[in-house]
Amino acid sequence: QVQLVESGGGLVQAGGSLRLSCAASGRISSITSMGWYRQAPGKQRELVAYIPTPGRFNYADSVKGRFTISRDNAKNTVYLQMNVLKPEDTAIYYCHSFLVPGGALRGSVYWGQGTQVTVSS
Repeated sequence: QVQLVESGGGLVQAGGSLRLSCAASGRISSITSMGWYRQAPGKQRELVAYIPTPGRFNYADSVKGRFTISRDNAKNTVYLQMNVLKPEDTAIYYCHSFLVPGGALRGSVYWGQGTQVTVSS
């Protein structure tokens, strides 16, 4: 069974940094895209950063210049380096991927369980 497992969340002061990781495990034929969304209390889930295809990077305007997404294809892992964190970055961060499980004919969307990021002022 395919799983996305996130790590790296925590509590940090404003101006600090955190690095999130998300590893896809299980029988996987191919991974098309991977990225990160977040959901703050009382708000809708929003895109943070995404790699839709190799070499392309999408960022929310609110994180441009502060966050960097990267992917290690050999490890089926996506990372989110978050610098100059602000209190408004506080949210649960979810990993997202569109991939083809082993033996499947078509791809599906998968979500991680989420990791809490809290930025204190």
